[in-house]
Amino acid sequence: MNIDVAKANAELAGQHPQSIIEWATDLGGKTIVTTNFGPYEAVILHLATQVKPDIPVVWVDSGYATRYTYIFAEQLIEQLGLNMHVYNPLASAARRDAIMGIPDVDDPAHEEFTRQVKLEPFGRAMAEMAPDVWLTAVRHDQTDFRRNMDIVTQDTPDSVIKVAPVLEWTELDMQSYLQEHGLPNETRYYDPTKVLNNRECGLHDRFTA
Repeated sequence: MNIDVAKANAELAGQHPQSIIEWATDLGGKTIVTTNFGPYEAVILHLATQVKPDIPVVWVDSGYATRYTYIFAEQLIEQLGLNMHVYNPLASAARRDAIMGIPDVDDPAHEEFTRQVKLEPFGRAMAEMAPDVWLTAVRHDQTDFRRNMDIVTQDTPDSVIKVAPVLEWTELDMQSYLQEHGLPNETRYYDPTKVLNNRECGLHDRFTA
């Protein structure tokens, strides 16, 4: 599936996220939404399921999420009736911890750790799910890298079309949406591949297929 990315971004700028998701699903290809069940993830999942209730939801569960995240995930899965597809690393967290632990972000081994717990299972998910359109909850105000992202990106003709419906929303917008729709939130989130909240883990600055 090939689109005019510049035209799409011009048309979608300033639109409500639900309108952007409607545009994405109207492209006619297979659309998925990814989640990490982190803070404010209920927003993108609620928006997506309002447009397409059975949309496949892909979660790369590294095995390192907090207890609170796992409880929150189960609550939201039940509340929204999510069509879940969970992908795990090839080795368990316990096995990896015994062999290599969680390397410091400055340790060269951290790149391999990130590949094992996030990039490999994510690549496997994308290969097996084979989506035409990928909905993601990234926002401009999260990192310096994301500040320069567009709502719609497509790296090569016929590669997956990445759509960021809430890209232009602020944290206050996200909070307002949660309150308006009675959605839960959970901020006690931990991602060992990022360490810092404003650091990229690799999916959005390296994963382009």
